[in-house]
Amino acid sequence: MGVEAVIFDWGGTLTPWHDIELADMWHAICSAHLPPEDVEKVSAALADAELELWRRGTDEHRSATLTEVFELAGVEPTEALLDTHFDTWTPHTHTDPVVPELFRTLRERGIKVGILSNTMCTRDWHERVFARDDVLHLLDGAVYSSEIPWTKPHAEAFRTAMEAVGATDPSACVFVGDRPYDDIHGAKAAGLRAVQIWHQTTHAFSRPGLTPPDALIHDLDELLPHVERWAAA
Repeated sequence: MGVEAVIFDWGGTLTPWHDIELADMWHAICSAHLPPEDVEKVSAALADAELELWRRGTDEHRSATLTEVFELAGVEPTEALLDTHFDTWTPHTHTDPVVPELFRTLRERGIKVGILSNTMCTRDWHERVFARDDVLHLLDGAVYSSEIPWTKPHAEAFRTAMEAVGATDPSACVFVGDRPYDDIHGAKAAGLRAVQIWHQTTHAFSRPGLTPPDALIHDLDELLPHVERWAAA
């Protein structure tokens, strides 16, 4: 069977997990551009809109975009505000330092490397992050839910990610993520192997009746032995 590709979740998997309050993030973004008397109202509208679209993704597996967030909140963003959005998120988007070597090692073994992220941000936004952290050139393919109709755990999201890296056999693909439902249960239901990376808030996203992972790790530097074992099978 072997391993044809390893596809990674992004937030909380390739980046360290951070507890973040959306209301605080939007307040900081708006404070840089709006009159003080407008900040509370507009930032609250943006946070509510984003939370509603995340709820839709969780409950209905329908994707959303940052553009939809602004439209739902009734806000017309400027380029300057969008730049501030990126800058405000920067402390929470840094790639785990072990990732570049992990990606290189996988590719040296002939294994494709991919990304499948539930995100409202654009491809350009994410590629800016990966280029900054010197890993963009190590990706064989990436799928962002903002570009497709579905979010994980929808099987079509996983199939689209496989297509992006040129993989055809789900049983020869490994998905690595932190969320028990979106990532692990979804990947297993689509026929992929699944590795769960455990952090302090993983349990908050669990629910009864989920398919367990094929392997559980606490850090990405624990992943390679599992992949090598499956690749040799």
